[in-house]
This record gives sequence, C-alpha cells and structure tokens, in this order.
Amino acid sequence: MSKSKILMAVDKSGSYRVHLCITTDIVEESRKMHGLSPLATAALGRVLTATGMMSIQLKGKRDKVSLIFQGDGPAKQILSTGYANGQIKGYISNPDVELPLKDNGKLDVGGALGTGELTVVKDLGLKDPYIGTIALVSGEIAEDLTAYYYISEQQNTSFALGVKVGRDCHVLSAGGMFIQVLPGASEEAITALENMLKAVKPMTTNIEETVLAGGGKSEEGLLTDLMNRIFADMPEEFTPEIAEFKEMELKCDCSRERIEQALMTVGKQELQDMLEEDGQAELVCHFCGTKYLFDANDLKSLIERL
Repeated sequence: MSKSKILMAVDKSGSYRVHLCITTDIVEESRKMHGLSPLATAALGRVLTATGMMSIQLKGKRDKVSLIFQGDGPAKQILSTGYANGQIKGYISNPDVELPLKDNGKLDVGGALGTGELTVVKDLGLKDPYIGTIALVSGEIAEDLTAYYYISEQQNTSFALGVKVGRDCHVLSAGGMFIQVLPGASEEAITALENMLKAVKPMTTNIEETVLAGGGKSEEGLLTDLMNRIFADMPEEFTPEIAEFKEMELKCDCSRERIEQALMTVGKQELQDMLEEDGQAELVCHFCGTKYLFDANDLKSLIERL
C-alpha cells in the first residue's frame, strides 16, 4: 500500500501549528483500487488527505476518526477513517460520478456532493464516541472541514486540499495543508496567517512547483521546501519550524473474520435463505474491494453458531 510523510511544525511564536503532506501516490492508488472517475478521484482524494492529517493528532493507539460527507448530489456519500498509527481508508458511494467542469475549469466536487451534512466521529476509547455534525458549507471538503472545527470544536483552523487529475485520468499531484491556531496565539501572528492564506497559490500548484524544483530530493526534503515556499512571505518571528515527520498509509484493515462477523448480524433466517437460494454468499469490502466468498459449508457453520 502507498505511504506518504506528514510534516508537522509549530511557528516560532507558538501561535499556530501546521501539517503538510503530498499524497499523490496515495490518491493514485485509491483511484486504481476503486476505478474512480476524475471527479470521484478529486473528491475522495481530498477527504483521504484530510483524514490522514487529522488522524495523526490522535493520542491513543486504538483511537480513530471517521469523516462522513453525505449529500443529495450524485456522489451520494464519501466516508473515510483514519487511525492514530497513520493508517487511512475510504470510499465514495458513486465511483463513476461525472459533472461538467466549473466555470474556472476545476472539477465540481461541491456539485457532486450537493446539499447535505458532514459528520465527524472520534472514537477515543471512551464509553461513547464524540460525534459532531454540521451542514455542508460548499461540499468542496476543505471549506466544510474548516467550518466543522470552528462550529463543533471552537478552534480556528484552515484546510487547503488539492487533487489534480491528468487527461489520462492519472493523478498528477495531490496534497494538503492543515493549520490550527493555538491557545494564546498573538494577534500579529493571526493577522500574518490570514494575509498569507489570502495570497497563497492553490495546493496542487505549490506541490508541482516544489517537486519540479526539488531535483530528486527525499520526501522530507520536498515537504520542507513546500513549507518554505508557502510561508516565504511570513514575518520571521512567525515562520514555522519543523517538529517531526509522521507517516500515513493507505491500508484497509478488513479480514475474513471481520466480514464473517458482519455476515452473522443479518440473522439466522437470512443466512438460511442465502443457503437455500444461492448456496453461497459473496461480500465485498467497500474500502478496498476485496471479495470474501462463503460457500455452503461456511453458511451452515454460521447458522449452527447462531
């Protein structure tokens, strides 16, 4: 499975933190895995990138965060899950979704989702998970996540997400930036951030320019250059300094045992009907497309266990 590094930094004044990642390989693998249209690639790629940057903030080993974008548009639903160890997975209900380009020539992710809701579920090992839901602001993913943090978690946050798809449908560049204001942040730092965000180039443009100028640098080196490029005009006292690099990986944690447990939830009578009508059952994992076949003997065994 594809992996990507995430750069984590805090500015010199301790006013904000930033996460940066280049997820071109991860989004391309997801495109191939699910057979995605260019529009579906852009939509799911943005969500996966955001999920990875959010998941590395989790503390407990078993903690996880799930993003559910539900709309009345043709994409229907996008769901992703990220774990504290950096593993992410996700799928889009309509992998073939297509719409005309927007007036600016960009893929219409907002139109694909339409009107709906964003739900964020954080399972932190407590009795009940934390669940926050807001109405979609634009369906363009970054704006919706920015609004979620402000409304549900009362945190000033900014997301920049981008996926560029070529004419042959391959992913040319993808990545994201996540900035969060920290407690006690100076007003000067916040003003400088706001000015920077107004002038910053699109995420994919910055990534492509960085990679082109990188000359075969390591992923850590490219991310460092990307950070320096984005924050080039920030006042010296508010420039970010790298704290560490973490890793994110596109990896599904499905297994035959998990799928078996899911199959048993349909009940004894439903399993009996499958046995009599089809003599078998085939289940497919939404997140990775792996098929699991349960033959007649498997179904009989499950019925006996129930």
